[in-house]
Amino acid sequence: MKWFTRSRLLSHVDGPKVTAAIGAAELKTSGEIRVSVAPFFWGSVQREAGRAFDRLGMHATQQRNAVLIFVVPARRKFALVGDEGIHAAVGQAFWDKLAALLSARFREGDFTGGLTDCIHEIGVQLAAHFPHQGEREANELSDQVDFGGTS
Repeated sequence: MKWFTRSRLLSHVDGPKVTAAIGAAELKTSGEIRVSVAPFFWGSVQREAGRAFDRLGMHATQQRNAVLIFVVPARRKFALVGDEGIHAAVGQAFWDKLAALLSARFREGDFTGGLTDCIHEIGVQLAAHFPHQGEREANELSDQVDFGGTS
């Protein structure tokens, strides 16, 4: 099993490219997208994703329309966490579609490509349900990839 240090994580996920994809997706929506990349850990990926969602303050968006993509490259696992506003708008079929997309790309070892494709799809849905509000709209959360690890 490979242990992923911070430098190994950085070599598997192109932070600037993912950040640019988030910025582009958020131009059309009031929604927020974050990516958190964690080193290897034992335990539930879904539970740790929930903790990351809280740690990153993602419940604080005005319309409860934030989405977190939580990735553990060393385990080739991920979790998608959508706040209540976006989940109510898109339903479970959307999350299943995203999971299939990420799984396919991750099996190929293409973490960055999988993330950017997923971010694009999330952006399309966020824009459809939560369109950008114009000049007065603030970016509520950072677009930077979180390499903060686990809680």
